[in-house]
Amino acid sequence: MTTIQLIAALIFAIALIHTFAAKSFERLAHHHPKHAGLLHLLGEIEVVFGFWAFVLIVVMALVSGGTTALDYAESRQYTEPLFVFVIMVIAASRPVLEIVKILIATIARIAPVNTAIAHVWLCMALVPLIGSLITEPAAMTLAALMLAPLVFRQGIPEWLKYGALGVLFVNVSIGGTLTSFAAPPVLMVASTWSWDSAFMAANFGWKAAIAVLVNATGVTFLLRSYIKQPDVKSEPDAELRMPLIVSLVHLVFLSGVVIFAHHPVIFIGLFLFFLGFAKGYEQFQNPLILKEGLLVGFFLAGLVVLGGMQQWWLQPIVASLEPTALFFGALGLTAITDNAALTYLGSLIEGMSDSAKYMLVAGAVAGGGLTVIANAPNPAGVALLRQGFNDESIGMLGLLLGALLPTAVAVVFFLIF
Repeated sequence: MTTIQLIAALIFAIALIHTFAAKSFERLAHHHPKHAGLLHLLGEIEVVFGFWAFVLIVVMALVSGGTTALDYAESRQYTEPLFVFVIMVIAASRPVLEIVKILIATIARIAPVNTAIAHVWLCMALVPLIGSLITEPAAMTLAALMLAPLVFRQGIPEWLKYGALGVLFVNVSIGGTLTSFAAPPVLMVASTWSWDSAFMAANFGWKAAIAVLVNATGVTFLLRSYIKQPDVKSEPDAELRMPLIVSLVHLVFLSGVVIFAHHPVIFIGLFLFFLGFAKGYEQFQNPLILKEGLLVGFFLAGLVVLGGMQQWWLQPIVASLEPTALFFGALGLTAITDNAALTYLGSLIEGMSDSAKYMLVAGAVAGGGLTVIANAPNPAGVALLRQGFNDESIGMLGLLLGALLPTAVAVVFFLIF
């Protein structure tokens, strides 16, 4: 342990405390309007880790020199923050969103229950599972946008909204495990441990799918008396006015970004082409969520910078635990560090048994809904849904409590079955 590692661990701890206290800054902003701008900024969950990462780089420059600080910042891998930003913007574009809406509406109409209730259940169950094909950040973006007017709105008890948020986050985290390329914590180990999609489906996917269905059914049952029929007549024939070629081109861009998720030079280039195409056919677009995407990317980039200095204490913990203890250790550690970073550290350990590998990844994905930093797509959900909560901010304690029960369901299926 070096001096800068100790300082980085302290700053990381402060950043974690800041995430849980972020809602308090929003309240302070209302009581102190003179400093409301600064307090609102500090109350933005997506700003927290980027802000403290900047503090770390400044402190590192003062302690170890500017060259060392710059070398460290430039040595970090920022592919995931860039990918999440790009996939959020494309997945939330109107043509893509309408395709998914049509799919959900078609299934909901033939379901033997109230259409609005079926909508909510499908967004909580089907969309997270689709994340195994379109990636978890895209699934989170689509589910959040469709659930916002149905569940995350005024008139629904705050505790129930936190319960729904916890289910969404947990289901997205485990719903991406049917394949080897969609969930960030799986991606970190799939190549090293030779885990292909067939292996994931056989060992993780079917358990995750059942847990997702149980969680979605439970929270939809609790929400049933508050769910209102969506207003499908406000824009008659909106889907018909969208040219098929525009929708197909958007899907091609989305698919291209997913395929080249590990190659930022390619997917950033595709994104620039996408922006040009969207501008050329802007009559078929809603405003792109560039601000929300950038904030989420900033959050994740900050986590990359801060998390890169935590290996000295995280890896020994992971390496010292027996399989069952490793499962619960990963479950707990995921709440305070990104689950992809945790499994990456595990992939560096030589001689891990197959059971230990399973327990590490299972614990990491099961705990992916406990906090906003636990899983890469979570900040996207926070950015898109926070306006539906009091003070237009999401309390991290509320999220933790809301995610406990669906996390327990995931634990049961991953650990017992």
